Amino acid sequence: MPSFHNGDIEIAYLDEGEGDPIVLVHGFASSKNVNWVYPTWVSDLKKAGRRVIALDNRGHGDSGKLYDAAQYEIAIMAGDVIALLDHLEIERADVMGYSLGSRMTAVMALGQPQRLRSAILGGIGIGMITGGGPGENVALALEAPSLDDVTDPVGRTFRAFADQTRSDRRALAACLRGSRRLMTRDEAAAIHVPVLIAVGTSDEIAGSAQALGEIIPDAEVLDIPNRDHMRAVGDKVYKAGVIDFLSRRS
Repeated sequence: MPSFHNGDIEIAYLDEGEGDPIVLVHGFASSKNVNWVYPTWVSDLKKAGRRVIALDNRGHGDSGKLYDAAQYEIAIMAGDVIALLDHLEIERADVMGYSLGSRMTAVMALGQPQRLRSAILGGIGIGMITGGGPGENVALALEAPSLDDVTDPVGRTFRAFADQTRSDRRALAACLRGSRRLMTRDEAAAIHVPVLIAVGTSDEIAGSAQALGEIIPDAEVLDIPNRDHMRAVGDKVYKAGVIDFLSRRS
């Protein structure tokens, strides 16, 4: 698995296929494999004629682990994606995130729009501005001695997932605490790259996709029917909508 260094942190990534590049940025406590490879996003996008690049965010997967929450500030994490583009000598790419990865993508779209052909924000709606999703209860669950010690239901879900994926739970807790900064309404309104917002209609974590779409200029909204935050990732409606959106950017 290839990797590169952005400063002191090693970032693992995959780079497959040929064509216009798309970078995939996974969600909190996930990885490039769990979010993108296993649900066949990588293979499906390659079949659609794309060069597919996906990274493990710092603290996740095969990338380096840090335990200082300040090292996971959302702009710092977004900077790892820009550094990957620089490493691969890619001037501009489509970027698709999911959940935390979407918040990182939005930060890139706001701060360095010249590097993005488009931004696909999966698994995030108005919660990008108003908050919600995993909080300190999840960080404490990740730090608990065992799953049996966790009583909070949301905390148990994330702790069980972290155990299943054999993640570094201390690094994840630091990431959760460090990446909480929300985007303001004015910042979201200043995003001017083409945007697709894709959220499951049963997703209680992301917040309303329509509400976010009313703030980001000319954003398109894709409803993923009857899918919650976890089960929307590999949905065929999500994939078809993204591939259609990308085809109209070419």
